[in-house]
Amino acid sequence: MATHKIGYFVGSLATGSINRTLSKALIKLAPEDLEFTEIPIRDLPLYSYDYDADFPPAGRALKDAIEASDGILFVSPEYNRSIPGALKNAIDWGSRPWGTNSFARKPTGIIGASPGSIGTAVMQSSMRAVLSFLDAPQLNAPEAYVKFKPDVFGADGEITDESTAAVLRHYMEEYCAFVQRVLAANAPGHIGDPVPDAQKLSR
Repeated sequence: MATHKIGYFVGSLATGSINRTLSKALIKLAPEDLEFTEIPIRDLPLYSYDYDADFPPAGRALKDAIEASDGILFVSPEYNRSIPGALKNAIDWGSRPWGTNSFARKPTGIIGASPGSIGTAVMQSSMRAVLSFLDAPQLNAPEAYVKFKPDVFGADGEITDESTAAVLRHYMEEYCAFVQRVLAANAPGHIGDPVPDAQKLSR
């Protein structure tokens, strides 16, 4: 089976971010046919269209990393019931200049951890609106709003509770299947092409 390259964003800049810990757990639990590379956002300046004529190295590197990925996974906290500023800034960089949206047609997943019971649900809702505008297909189900418990998550991504591991493993298995479906639909011969592939039409 082909290996799919997944670029992932951690939406927090904090050194001890629980979402960075969650990202390590997700990578450990993911199917072997997914290969993960973090797309860093720390060094990006605040986006302005003044940069559009000459992107700085950090902005160019971010767009290159997105474009080199088969799919994108967002692992992020929720700040003030919305997307953290650093992550939203990175999304703005990746979608500009106008007409060069690097997120278009990339299969995406959104997941996040919070100390509270809401588990980043409102952030994820905000992200879905943004990604819809960016023409980035989203895994809509299952949803995963993780209440972070320090006694369950080890620093390197180990999980001591099997029920939590099962939920996250299922999420990653579904994300992997979603990536495969989206990439297959984007291949030559998909429905909507001038000459659709007969086998795919019959599914």
